[in-house]
Amino acid sequence: MRLTVENLSARRGEEFIFVNISFDLGPGEALVLTGRNGSGKSTLLRVVAGLLRPETGQAECLISADGEVRPAGEFSHYLGHRNGMKRELTVDENLGFWRRYLGDVGGGESMSVEDAARAVGLEDITHLPYGYLSAGQQRRFAMARLLVAYRPIWILDEPTAALDSRADAMFEGLVRRHRATGGIVLAATHQPLGLEGAQQLEMLGFEHAEMERVQ
Repeated sequence: MRLTVENLSARRGEEFIFVNISFDLGPGEALVLTGRNGSGKSTLLRVVAGLLRPETGQAECLISADGEVRPAGEFSHYLGHRNGMKRELTVDENLGFWRRYLGDVGGGESMSVEDAARAVGLEDITHLPYGYLSAGQQRRFAMARLLVAYRPIWILDEPTAALDSRADAMFEGLVRRHRATGGIVLAATHQPLGLEGAQQLEMLGFEHAEMERVQ
C-alpha cells in the first residue's frame, strides 16, 4: 500500500489556497503539515480524504503489485475537529455503528469495541450516552473510532488539541503502533504523536500558493 498525491490544487472561494502539491508515502511513513492558521492544512487533509474536490490532481492508493490504484479516501480514516459521534447514543452504540458501517479495508484487522475502548483507557464507561461524557472523554472515543474499522491511512487534523498530556501520550502510542504495522499517517499537529522521522510539508497559504515544499 502506497499513498501517492500528485499535483493537487484547491481553492478557497475564488483564490487558490495551494497548487501542485505532490508527495508519496509508503508503509510506516508519515507526513506532517506545518504552517500558520489559514494556510491550507485542513483543506489539504480533507482533499486527500475525499471530503473536498480538488481543482487539479489526485490522491490515490497503489494497492497491488500490478499497479491497481484506488482513491485514497477509500482507504483512509479522517479525524478532524468534529468527533463523528451521536450524543444521544451510548459509546458502545456509536462505535458499534462505525464498526459495522465501515468494515475493514486494506488488509488489516480492526479491534473489537471493547478492545478499542480499553486502548483509549475508558473501557468502563461504554454504556453511557456519548453526550454525557466530558469533552476529553468524547475525544478519546473519537480516537477509538480509528481502531474499530481498519484503514491503512490515518488523516489527522490536530487530533489532541486541548487535551492533557496523558491523552497525548496515549494517542502517541496508538500512532506508533499503527506505523509499526505498516500504517501511513498524514497529520497537521504541533505535538510529536509518534511521528518521528516524518517528512514535513510547509503550507504557505494564498500569498505563496506556488511555493509549498516537502522536506
